[in-house]
Amino acid sequence: GEVLKNLNKFYKRKEIQRLGAENGLDARLFHQAFISFRKYIMESSSVSADLHIILNDICCGFALLGHVDDLFPFFLRHAKQIFPMLDCMDDLRKISDLRLPPNWYPDARAIQRKIIFHAGPTNSGKTYHAIQRFLSAKSGIYCGPLKLLAHEIFQKSNDANVPCDLVTGEERVFANEDARQAPHVACTIEMCSTNTPYEVAVIDEIQMIRDPARGWAWTRALLGLCAEEIHVCGEPAAIDLVTELMYTTGEEVEVCNYKRLTPLTVLDYALESLDNLRPGDCIVCFSKNDIYSISRQIEARGLECAVIYGSLPPGTKLEQAKKFNDPNDPCKILVATDAIGMGLNLSIRRIIFNSIVKPTVNEKGEKEIDAITTSQALQIAGRAGRFGSSFKQGEVTTMHRDDLVQLKEILSEAVPTVKAAGLHPTPEQIEMFAYHLPDATLSNLIDIFVSLSQVDGMYFVCNIDDFKFLADMIQHIPLNLRSRYVFCTAPLNRKEPFVCTTLLKFARQFSRNEPLTFDWLCRHTKWPLAAPKNIKELVHLEAVHDVFDLYLWLSYRFMDMFPDAVLVRDIQKKLDDIIQIGVCNITKLIRASQSAAAPGTAETVSEDFPLSRTQKDARVDSDRQGAASTEALSIAVEAAGLRRAKNLRPSRLGSRQEDLKSYGRGSLANRLLREGLLTQEMLRQLESEWQDQHRNGRYGFGSKRDDQHRSKETGKKRK
Repeated sequence: GEVLKNLNKFYKRKEIQRLGAENGLDARLFHQAFISFRKYIMESSSVSADLHIILNDICCGFALLGHVDDLFPFFLRHAKQIFPMLDCMDDLRKISDLRLPPNWYPDARAIQRKIIFHAGPTNSGKTYHAIQRFLSAKSGIYCGPLKLLAHEIFQKSNDANVPCDLVTGEERVFANEDARQAPHVACTIEMCSTNTPYEVAVIDEIQMIRDPARGWAWTRALLGLCAEEIHVCGEPAAIDLVTELMYTTGEEVEVCNYKRLTPLTVLDYALESLDNLRPGDCIVCFSKNDIYSISRQIEARGLECAVIYGSLPPGTKLEQAKKFNDPNDPCKILVATDAIGMGLNLSIRRIIFNSIVKPTVNEKGEKEIDAITTSQALQIAGRAGRFGSSFKQGEVTTMHRDDLVQLKEILSEAVPTVKAAGLHPTPEQIEMFAYHLPDATLSNLIDIFVSLSQVDGMYFVCNIDDFKFLADMIQHIPLNLRSRYVFCTAPLNRKEPFVCTTLLKFARQFSRNEPLTFDWLCRHTKWPLAAPKNIKELVHLEAVHDVFDLYLWLSYRFMDMFPDAVLVRDIQKKLDDIIQIGVCNITKLIRASQSAAAPGTAETVSEDFPLSRTQKDARVDSDRQGAASTEALSIAVEAAGLRRAKNLRPSRLGSRQEDLKSYGRGSLANRLLREGLLTQEMLRQLESEWQDQHRNGRYGFGSKRDDQHRSKETGKKRK
């Protein structure tokens, strides 16, 4: 007891904490080291003689012979055993010093670059003007956030007789038949070269420099591109940060401001019912399950709709956009996620927000549900009434009446200024760390790097959770550090188990030096594949498409080990066509999924966030309505228990809380309302239904038919 008391006294001493910090132990490491040190002393049967003597003197109260501070050398020795980096802390701090990113690009610093910022909202012509300069230059590079955008500029440039190559993570297309490099290139921003000189560079969507995961790519392009002119396009909110960053490089920023080319009106009424849809309408959802639900309801009204969401292949997205835009096609309604915010030219008259809450990932990598930001709302709403489309002005509204006031409030607010630019450790920095810490795993190396890294106020270190997830997943596979790093930067969605297990198999076979052949990939994916018969099969086909993308991405980094890129690209195009067939028949797939599921329930695709209120408020066939409400409520209750939601702004939450008080509801209802899983109207309806059923002696939510079915099912189970 006396030993433990003195150890805790040692831990709480400010002087000891200060000494720990001087020796590289921040608060987190100091705490971990102390826990280990305490365990060693309390549980070890062979504490060293000198430490035993010191502890004895301290515990016996020999003030002249022993003081708790005398434990520090032993504590530090123990800390260095469990944290080997403490012995080379100075070197590691130098390697992870991220305070002067401009110095990482000596080629760019060797020339005087002219920076032109084209600032304006969606549909203002800012990118158009930058691209005109790109096309007129002797050489140029376009850097965009999406493959679709890079492909559009590639097409536009070659159509204008300006030879232009296409470079994305998965694809290289040369304008010249002999595969000579063209003077112009359109690329996804991660793929831009900081060594090749150009006359003009265009960096699109510069506000994404603040993105928690991808911001580093915009920082790298802005600081590192070797171009005489850098044309930056994006929101005015990024002007101040870009100007500050360029001040550190000694380069001035010229700002060109643009206004929207067509008017955009926020309507004073919500849609409220799908019966009120008009040609040119686009319903925006933040859940794939909402997409399925709404498209099913639209078809039930005898209307055709196009469907676009993020996990669809680019070819399918373009085909759906073409179908919607075609004035001769009977499809006049679009149901989409916020994937339409960038990269697709769409002829939309009116944007209808199905919900104004969206799943997000914060700076710490934590999942949250919050109201959409002003920037997101403007980006999506701005797609209505696009200049050059058949609609000369755009309109925006919400599906639900109680969301409209909040949407107006969001759209009227100023977009917060972009405060900082993202950074990411380079392979060279991680290799230097590994030299000093040869026994550390890649995941630990990244953790140590981030904890020691120093950045100034204009920068932040990007979220590296996806990188660490892959590093941990393939840690047991013997790979050299550079190859391991490449595998961990592979662009995949870690929520897709089939894609993750495929990467694991790729890495395992790679480690055995066995090439990943076309035949092997066909066996693994069971190619050829048939058109999907239900939603589950469609989702699997999308995952297989992502596997082909992953193969192509790795084939450009390890050509010898992934040798069949041409064959894989051919079957990927065929798979794209198969997925297009599935999406064109999406309502049939939904019906098939529903009939295959338990009676009274609809099959949904597992997502990382709760379903939003479209499923809850959906109109379904009269004999299923009650059961669907039960399913929706059970999903909502479970989701509310599992997810942490950020509070909406007080002004938005106030009216909802008043309603809650009037209905006498507790914290669960409060959470469901705040997350957008329930509306006040739904609460009234549920309360009314419950009271009616209670009066009738029925406590479930289902119809009589459902009750009879449940009774039969229960009887079968008992038998």
